[in-house]
Amino acid sequence: MARIETLEALEALYGTPGEASLVKVARRMTPGYRAFIAQSRFCTLTTVGPEGTDCSPRGDDGPVVTELDPGTLAMPDWRGNNRMDSLRNIVRDGRVSLSFFVAGATMVVRVNGSAHVSTDADLLARFSDRGRQPRSVIVIAIGEVYFQCARALMRAQLWQGIPAPEGLPSAGDLLSEMTEGRFDGASYDQEWPARAEKTLW
Repeated sequence: MARIETLEALEALYGTPGEASLVKVARRMTPGYRAFIAQSRFCTLTTVGPEGTDCSPRGDDGPVVTELDPGTLAMPDWRGNNRMDSLRNIVRDGRVSLSFFVAGATMVVRVNGSAHVSTDADLLARFSDRGRQPRSVIVIAIGEVYFQCARALMRAQLWQGIPAPEGLPSAGDLLSEMTEGRFDGASYDQEWPARAEKTLW
């Protein structure tokens, strides 16, 4: 079995990343990323601990996270199976990654950062809902936030027939925002369908 075992071999196989994949990265929330994440009711939370990695689905009947400030997100830990795999990992190793989905949208927004588990009374009260409170809140310090290429969801036809909600930023909107207009986001969006058709596989 042929294995790639060096970064040099990997980079020789795939080439260099395009400009769009590099300029899209923010270090804190921006208006565009805020608009997308605010509409996300579902994300995956990936953590790492001594036993390995864990990826947990997280969902809510409203936004799955709340922005505390431009560099910090908060996720209430609602009732689950009490395995606490994610929480155990966060207590021992704060590194986390989140992928935010919005039904109907092929774009995914990713956040990498560090987290801690909080039982602060005021923070818990902030998530009070119909007489319920989470037992803890996961507080995430954003290291980087960026959108993921739409091809994976397009190939999977994940939201086939489900329209994206109005008001979501496009990839071009986010690229233009991140470069203060230097990147021609309108042209990027206009050319994307034809480019995706040629490069989907």
